Amino acid sequence: DRVVYHAQMAEEAGEFAFPDVVQAITTKMIRRHPHVFGDEKARNAGMAKGMWEEIKAEEKAEKRSARLARGLDPEDNGKGFLDSVPVALPALTRALKLQEKAARVGFDWSEAAPILDKIEEEIGELREALAKGDTASIKDEFGDMLFAVVNLGRHLKLDSEAALSGTNEKFRSRFHYVEQALEKSGSTLEKADLAEMEALWQEAKTAK
Repeated sequence: DRVVYHAQMAEEAGEFAFPDVVQAITTKMIRRHPHVFGDEKARNAGMAKGMWEEIKAEEKAEKRSARLARGLDPEDNGKGFLDSVPVALPALTRALKLQEKAARVGFDWSEAAPILDKIEEEIGELREALAKGDTASIKDEFGDMLFAVVNLGRHLKLDSEAALSGTNEKFRSRFHYVEQALEKSGSTLEKADLAEMEALWQEAKTAK
Protein backbone atom coordinates (compact mmCIF):
# COMPACT_ATOMS: atom_id res chain seq x y z
CA ASP A 1 0.00 0.00 0.00
CA ARG A 2 2.83 2.42 0.86
CA VAL A 3 4.49 1.84 -2.53
CA VAL A 4 1.22 2.55 -4.36
CA TYR A 5 0.63 5.65 -2.22
CA HIS A 6 4.09 7.08 -2.91
CA ALA A 7 3.80 6.25 -6.61
CA GLN A 8 0.50 8.13 -6.77
CA MET A 9 2.08 11.16 -5.11
CA ALA A 10 4.99 11.01 -7.57
CA GLU A 11 2.60 10.76 -10.53
CA GLU A 12 0.72 13.83 -9.35
CA ALA A 13 4.05 15.64 -9.05
CA GLY A 14 4.95 14.60 -12.61
CA GLU A 15 7.85 12.39 -11.50
CA PHE A 16 6.76 8.83 -12.39
CA ALA A 17 3.73 6.55 -12.26
CA PHE A 18 3.07 3.18 -10.64
CA PRO A 19 3.29 1.29 -13.99
CA ASP A 20 6.80 2.75 -14.38
CA VAL A 21 7.78 1.27 -11.01
CA VAL A 22 6.37 -2.14 -11.95
CA GLN A 23 8.07 -2.08 -15.36
CA ALA A 24 11.45 -1.09 -13.92
CA ILE A 25 11.32 -3.79 -11.23
CA THR A 26 10.14 -6.44 -13.70
CA THR A 27 12.86 -5.60 -16.22
CA LYS A 28 15.56 -5.66 -13.53
CA MET A 29 14.34 -8.94 -12.05
CA ILE A 30 14.24 -10.71 -15.43
CA ARG A 31 17.62 -9.41 -16.46
CA ARG A 32 19.39 -10.25 -13.20
CA HIS A 33 17.92 -13.75 -12.89
CA PRO A 34 18.38 -15.49 -16.26
CA HIS A 35 18.56 -18.83 -14.42
CA VAL A 36 14.93 -18.26 -13.42
CA PHE A 37 13.41 -16.28 -16.27
CA GLY A 38 15.71 -17.19 -19.17
CA ASP A 39 15.34 -19.84 -21.85
CA GLU A 40 15.72 -23.54 -21.12
CA LYS A 41 19.48 -23.45 -21.62
CA ALA A 42 19.88 -20.57 -19.17
CA ARG A 43 17.64 -22.20 -16.59
CA ASN A 44 19.50 -25.50 -16.81
CA ALA A 45 22.85 -23.74 -16.44
CA GLY A 46 21.80 -22.03 -13.21
CA MET A 47 23.39 -18.88 -11.86
CA ALA A 48 27.01 -19.25 -12.92
CA LYS A 49 29.76 -17.81 -10.75
CA GLY A 50 30.47 -14.21 -11.68
CA MET A 51 27.28 -13.83 -13.71
CA TRP A 52 25.78 -11.31 -11.28
CA GLU A 53 28.83 -9.05 -11.56
CA GLU A 54 28.75 -9.47 -15.34
CA ILE A 55 25.10 -8.39 -15.56
CA LYS A 56 25.74 -5.39 -13.30
CA ALA A 57 28.71 -4.39 -15.48
CA GLU A 58 26.51 -4.58 -18.58
CA GLU A 59 23.91 -2.37 -16.99
CA LYS A 60 26.57 0.16 -16.02
CA ALA A 61 28.00 0.15 -19.55
CA GLU A 62 24.54 0.76 -20.99
CA LYS A 63 24.02 3.73 -18.69
CA ARG A 64 27.41 5.15 -19.75
CA SER A 65 26.49 4.73 -23.42
CA ALA A 66 23.14 6.39 -22.90
CA ARG A 67 24.79 9.39 -21.24
CA LEU A 68 27.35 9.64 -24.06
CA ALA A 69 24.56 9.55 -26.64
CA ARG A 70 22.92 12.49 -24.86
CA GLY A 71 26.20 14.43 -24.85
CA LEU A 72 26.64 14.06 -21.08
CA ASP A 73 29.66 13.13 -18.98
CA PRO A 74 29.54 9.31 -18.77
CA GLU A 75 31.21 9.40 -15.34
CA ASP A 76 28.59 11.75 -13.92
CA ASN A 77 25.31 9.94 -13.34
CA GLY A 78 23.62 13.20 -12.45
CA LYS A 79 23.04 12.08 -8.88
CA GLY A 80 24.00 14.20 -5.92
CA PHE A 81 24.65 13.02 -2.37
CA LEU A 82 21.06 13.74 -1.32
CA ASP A 83 19.34 12.49 -4.47
CA SER A 84 18.73 9.03 -3.01
CA VAL A 85 16.14 10.49 -0.63
CA PRO A 86 12.79 9.60 -2.29
CA VAL A 87 10.89 12.52 -3.78
CA ALA A 88 7.59 10.75 -3.12
CA LEU A 89 7.93 10.97 0.66
CA PRO A 90 5.61 13.35 2.52
CA ALA A 91 7.32 16.75 2.56
CA LEU A 92 7.97 16.88 6.31
CA THR A 93 9.43 13.37 6.30
CA ARG A 94 11.59 14.12 3.26
CA ALA A 95 12.90 17.28 4.93
CA LEU A 96 13.90 15.17 7.93
CA LYS A 97 15.60 12.53 5.75
CA LEU A 98 17.51 15.19 3.78
CA GLN A 99 18.73 16.79 7.00
CA GLU A 100 19.71 13.44 8.52
CA LYS A 101 21.75 12.49 5.47
CA ALA A 102 23.48 15.87 5.26
CA ALA A 103 24.32 15.55 8.95
CA ARG A 104 26.24 12.32 8.25
CA VAL A 105 28.95 14.34 6.51
CA GLY A 106 29.01 17.07 9.16
CA PHE A 107 26.60 19.56 7.57
CA ASP A 108 24.61 20.17 10.73
CA TRP A 109 24.16 22.41 13.75
CA SER A 110 25.91 21.18 16.87
CA GLU A 111 22.90 21.97 19.09
CA ALA A 112 19.28 23.09 18.95
CA ALA A 113 19.67 26.68 20.22
CA PRO A 114 21.08 28.20 16.96
CA ILE A 115 18.18 26.68 15.05
CA LEU A 116 15.75 28.80 17.08
CA ASP A 117 17.68 31.84 15.88
CA LYS A 118 17.45 30.49 12.32
CA ILE A 119 13.67 30.09 12.65
CA GLU A 120 13.38 33.69 13.86
CA GLU A 121 15.53 34.76 10.91
CA GLU A 122 13.24 32.89 8.50
CA ILE A 123 10.16 34.48 10.13
CA GLY A 124 11.74 37.90 9.58
CA GLU A 125 12.34 37.12 5.92
CA LEU A 126 8.76 35.90 5.59
CA ARG A 127 7.54 39.18 7.10
CA GLU A 128 9.55 41.09 4.49
CA ALA A 129 8.10 38.99 1.67
CA LEU A 130 4.58 39.56 3.00
CA ALA A 131 5.21 43.31 3.18
CA LYS A 132 6.30 43.32 -0.47
CA GLY A 133 3.37 41.14 -1.53
CA ASP A 134 5.71 38.92 -3.54
CA THR A 135 3.79 35.65 -3.89
CA ALA A 136 6.78 33.60 -5.04
CA SER A 137 8.97 34.90 -2.21
CA ILE A 138 6.22 34.31 0.35
CA LYS A 139 5.98 30.67 -0.71
CA ASP A 140 9.76 30.29 -0.69
CA GLU A 141 10.24 31.89 2.73
CA PHE A 142 7.34 29.94 4.21
CA GLY A 143 8.98 26.71 2.99
CA ASP A 144 12.31 27.79 4.50
CA MET A 145 10.60 28.39 7.83
CA LEU A 146 8.96 24.94 7.80
CA PHE A 147 12.29 23.31 6.89
CA ALA A 148 13.99 25.04 9.83
CA VAL A 149 11.21 23.93 12.19
CA VAL A 150 11.65 20.31 11.06
CA ASN A 151 15.37 20.69 11.73
CA LEU A 152 14.64 21.92 15.25
CA GLY A 153 12.39 18.92 15.83
CA ARG A 154 15.17 16.60 14.67
CA HIS A 155 17.58 18.08 17.19
CA LEU A 156 14.96 17.74 19.91
CA LYS A 157 14.55 14.05 18.95
CA LEU A 158 11.01 14.70 17.75
CA ASP A 159 9.38 13.34 14.60
CA SER A 160 7.71 16.29 12.85
CA GLU A 161 5.04 14.10 11.23
CA ALA A 162 4.12 12.54 14.58
CA ALA A 163 4.19 15.88 16.39
CA LEU A 164 1.96 17.50 13.78
CA SER A 165 -0.41 14.54 13.82
CA GLY A 166 -0.79 15.00 17.58
CA THR A 167 -1.49 18.71 17.17
CA ASN A 168 -4.00 18.00 14.41
CA GLU A 169 -5.94 15.72 16.74
CA LYS A 170 -5.71 18.25 19.58
CA PHE A 171 -7.11 20.95 17.31
CA ARG A 172 -9.93 18.69 16.16
CA SER A 173 -10.82 17.75 19.73
CA ARG A 174 -10.85 21.35 21.00
CA PHE A 175 -12.85 22.57 18.04
CA HIS A 176 -15.39 19.81 18.68
CA TYR A 177 -15.64 21.07 22.28
CA VAL A 178 -16.46 24.55 20.94
CA GLU A 179 -19.06 23.08 18.59
CA GLN A 180 -20.75 21.09 21.36
CA ALA A 181 -20.72 24.04 23.78
CA LEU A 182 -22.41 26.24 21.19
CA GLU A 183 -25.06 23.60 20.55
CA LYS A 184 -25.80 23.35 24.29
CA SER A 185 -26.33 27.13 24.42
CA GLY A 186 -28.68 26.99 21.44
CA SER A 187 -26.18 28.46 19.00
CA THR A 188 -24.12 27.06 16.09
CA LEU A 189 -20.71 27.54 14.54
CA GLU A 190 -22.30 29.58 11.78
CA LYS A 191 -24.10 31.93 14.20
CA ALA A 192 -21.26 32.43 16.70
CA ASP A 193 -18.72 35.20 16.22
CA LEU A 194 -14.98 34.87 16.71
CA ALA A 195 -15.04 36.27 20.25
CA GLU A 196 -17.55 33.60 21.37
CA MET A 197 -15.57 30.81 19.75
CA GLU A 198 -12.28 32.08 21.20
CA ALA A 199 -13.75 32.12 24.73
CA LEU A 200 -14.94 28.53 24.34
CA TRP A 201 -11.57 27.59 22.83
CA GLN A 202 -9.86 28.79 26.01
CA GLU A 203 -12.29 26.64 28.01
CA ALA A 204 -11.44 23.66 25.81
CA LYS A 205 -7.73 24.11 26.57
CA THR A 206 -8.33 23.67 30.28
CA ALA A 207 -11.10 21.04 30.04
CA LYS A 208 -10.13 17.44 30.83
